[in-house]
Amino acid sequence: MPNQPSTLAVFQNQTFRSLWIAALASNFGGLVQAVGAAWLMTSLTASDSMVALVQGSVALPIMVFSLLAGIFADNFDRRRVMLLAQAFMFAVSVLLTLLAFNGLLTPWTLLTFTFLIGCGTALHNPSWQATMGDIVSREELPTAVSLNSMGFNLMRSVGPAIGGAIVALAGAAAAFAVNALSYVAIILALARWKSPRRDTHLPREPMGSAFSAGLRYVSMSPNLLVVILRGAWFGLAGIALLSLLPIVVRETLQGTAFVYGLMLGCFGAGAVVGALTNSRLRARYKNESIARGAFLGFATSLMIIAVSTTPVASGLGIAVAGACWVLALSMFNTTIQLSTPRWVVGRAIALYQTGTFGGMTLGSWLWGTITHSYDSAHALVGAAAVLVAGALVGLRLPLPEFAGLNLDPLNRFTEPSLPFDLSYRSGPVMIIVDYDIAKEDVPVFLKAMNARRRMRIRDGAKQWTLLRDLHNPESWSESYHVPTWGEYVRHNERRTQADAALSDQLRGLHRGPGGPVVHRMIESHTVPLRDTLPLKPDIAADPPVRKDANAAPESSG
Repeated sequence: MPNQPSTLAVFQNQTFRSLWIAALASNFGGLVQAVGAAWLMTSLTASDSMVALVQGSVALPIMVFSLLAGIFADNFDRRRVMLLAQAFMFAVSVLLTLLAFNGLLTPWTLLTFTFLIGCGTALHNPSWQATMGDIVSREELPTAVSLNSMGFNLMRSVGPAIGGAIVALAGAAAAFAVNALSYVAIILALARWKSPRRDTHLPREPMGSAFSAGLRYVSMSPNLLVVILRGAWFGLAGIALLSLLPIVVRETLQGTAFVYGLMLGCFGAGAVVGALTNSRLRARYKNESIARGAFLGFATSLMIIAVSTTPVASGLGIAVAGACWVLALSMFNTTIQLSTPRWVVGRAIALYQTGTFGGMTLGSWLWGTITHSYDSAHALVGAAAVLVAGALVGLRLPLPEFAGLNLDPLNRFTEPSLPFDLSYRSGPVMIIVDYDIAKEDVPVFLKAMNARRRMRIRDGAKQWTLLRDLHNPESWSESYHVPTWGEYVRHNERRTQADAALSDQLRGLHRGPGGPVVHRMIESHTVPLRDTLPLKPDIAADPPVRKDANAAPESSG
């Protein structure tokens, strides 16, 4: 990728810098809490599955609730959503600390609290990730994503070791208290930040409509589906290391909570190296080459850890795994963000996280169960085999390159002035676009229409149909439906700069006078006894002159 901005250049953005520093403190507390929860579980139960489920209880709500959180990220003030999530996690962490200090935690109670913290994380993450695109430029976005990963893993390199020391010296309750205090920094930073206002004249999308719009957009975007699949695959196998590490330290390495923290520190140190080399690797290699290398590198690390009996060898293997972890996940995240327009980016990120954390949740249960039936070495070797298979899948479904498409709004559409007194809730609305296409242009027209169909459905059209006049072979019509007039306006405002070429091509193929003719009609499935659609007062007094074409040529419906 040419002209990649340096890491330090992104830090010149004051908003990004202040939020990044606040996130360091929050990440530190979260990692200390994770060490305390995982190690406390080993003392509360002898079940390997329960220990592995500590990771799964955090990942499960991210899998289940991410899409809902993505809807919030796309339709509400992201700063307020993040503040709500952070305040919720702060309250849960305070309660967890009090129960731990009083010795009232059981294995299932601990899992419940880690699940609730995971719910807060699920609400926070899509807004946090989508906010990066509001703070930095498109060119800086890959670096910003890598910096976020680096910041988290900087804390991973020291937080777990410090967390292990805290647990060893003062117990898990002290680790939970540190996490509760860590939320204060990011809450204050978010409270001080003035997020950009979203200028829109349209009403907020209904929850059900927003839900289906996110699913529809991703399902009609093959590149996004590939990224989500690869992310889920990597999460399924990669989580084996983090889920089973307490067991490996306790049973194979015969270590303490401090050794467990050091091993997580090795993972974090490797991840920092991966984040620092990310830009250079992207400049030299294709995305799929980097992703495939991350899959195979992580698999090699798991094999080393499976056979190692010394902290030094295990630590080296874990460090390599940390580098591969951040290379893969930051690549997936960046590709999602650069391949998605801003109106749906929160939901796209949420669906990616649903896939990735869904894989992690399933993996936590799977590898814990295998460990319970056999041992951790068998589970780690099995996870390595799954990662090798994931690398081979890349031969058939390669990771797409960062989209070079301009996904900024096209801003060509102007809401037409209508003679009727129509509200945004009026509907349903049917749109018909008429084209005159010469016989020799039909193959090119049909190919363009195939792309237009995907674009229409992706942006909210329903019941899309292509019609041809049996009496006039050169006359073609494209029709589709939208539930309301507001959704029709929203559908057209979702058009991006990258869509302009297709619209221009279709307009160029049209041989009739002016542009393609657009008919916008409100539907009625029964015949009313009177006219239920009133004219505007000024129009009723002076009826408009009927025109043959009723659409601006640049909108094409």
